[in-house]
Amino acid sequence: MKLFWPSPFASHRSALAGAAAVAAVALFGILSTCSPKVPLMTRVQSLGVLRIATFNSPTTYYVGATGPTGFEYDLTRSFAHDLGLEVEILVAESPAEVLDLVMSGRAHLGAGISVTPASEKMVRFTPPLRSTALQLVYRSGRPKPKTLYELDGPLAIPTDSAAAQTLRELTRVNPRLVWQETEDYGAEELLYRVANGDAEYTICPSDLVAINQRYYPQLRVAFTLTEFQNVAWAFAPGDDSLSSRADHFLEGLDPRLLAQLRDRYFGHVSRVGSYGALALATHAQTRLPRYRKAFEDAARRYGLDWRLLASVGYQESLWDPAAISPTGVRGLMQITTDTAEFLNISDRLDPAQSITGAARYLQQIHGKLPPEIQEPDRTWMTLAAYNVGYGHLLDARDITALQGGDPNRWVEVRNNLPLLTQAKWHRKTRYGYARGHEAVTYVGNIRSYYDMLSWITGGRTQAAEREAPAAAEQRKKQEEPLNINSPVL
Repeated sequence: MKLFWPSPFASHRSALAGAAAVAAVALFGILSTCSPKVPLMTRVQSLGVLRIATFNSPTTYYVGATGPTGFEYDLTRSFAHDLGLEVEILVAESPAEVLDLVMSGRAHLGAGISVTPASEKMVRFTPPLRSTALQLVYRSGRPKPKTLYELDGPLAIPTDSAAAQTLRELTRVNPRLVWQETEDYGAEELLYRVANGDAEYTICPSDLVAINQRYYPQLRVAFTLTEFQNVAWAFAPGDDSLSSRADHFLEGLDPRLLAQLRDRYFGHVSRVGSYGALALATHAQTRLPRYRKAFEDAARRYGLDWRLLASVGYQESLWDPAAISPTGVRGLMQITTDTAEFLNISDRLDPAQSITGAARYLQQIHGKLPPEIQEPDRTWMTLAAYNVGYGHLLDARDITALQGGDPNRWVEVRNNLPLLTQAKWHRKTRYGYARGHEAVTYVGNIRSYYDMLSWITGGRTQAAEREAPAAAEQRKKQEEPLNINSPVL
């Protein structure tokens, strides 16, 4: 499978660049027999396209509701934009195939590859982008093994995966170790088979396990098999003209921007435990059908994603229209008396009124936030303000600015919201004390519920790529990759 995703910033020069590329390629062909080998960077520039090999995974690349997305996709696309190139994605079946594509020259860059002793002998890696550890996974209800030698069933792993390389190293110490490598199932498919009881054990990277535990709460981690392994971009050895540019790009990337990108895809995956995931799956079958149309109608009316609105309702009341908090907040969306009066809600216990009122309130907050706050940060701050109060959110933004941070980025404001409980900080604010740490948990839970609910109702994509329609429209209008001069995350 091959996807071509053009950079919108190359369109104004496409005609000139296309003609130049054709001439350059022709010239390289003529000179190839009598000139030194043309550097890879020069060849890539002549093509006008950076070919990136990766594999489908929530941690790397997939096609979501609004188009291609993923941690590795966003970052490599930004690198291509930095070089003035368009992007061509080559989707491999496995990390091993990614390395083959890189080594053969069919791909210029391999993304999402674990740095292991075996892979280091094959390719050149950039500085690490993140790290994961390999974990042994089993199904709840079975005995928890303590070592690889206590398994009472077969261990299945993907062929030529990082897990396979690790196990081969372990057999040098203990040849009794037995496992099965399969070409039919990737890491994520094996997690699904373990959750359903069709497989006994598997070994997967910790970030992929954490993401899938939200969908399959039966999954359990027995133990961590390795130290944390770095994940980086891979280049064919020898010619470093392109890889050195990648090193320079990554080394110059704003650490705050990289932290924001990590938060976008991984920052909320552990907020909801296995019990919470199982409860949501159950309530999605038993309770949600009664209120789904109300969520859809209200979301359509106020320009929201109905699944986000439903996730707020689940966080507030577990979709219980009769819920009453100890402080007297009532109804499915837990609306206060003052808010109900402001929104002209006559009956807070009426599900349709409660849902419609909450949707209108969220839309008002979203529209009132300073225009410089972009998506998806705008959506997360809207949720925080819905929980802690609009004024307290502004106070947290002020504290962020006082500390030299960026008040327009949720990942930085989130870190400062808990400071509103500390007198030395809230005395400096306009609205004073607030339980900011609760807002952090609130937003994190909703992001996880949103991700799970979107998967349950069809279309498995990361929550950060499935914002409200306003966010999706903003992204379509900009279509600008992440870069150190113009952050869009």
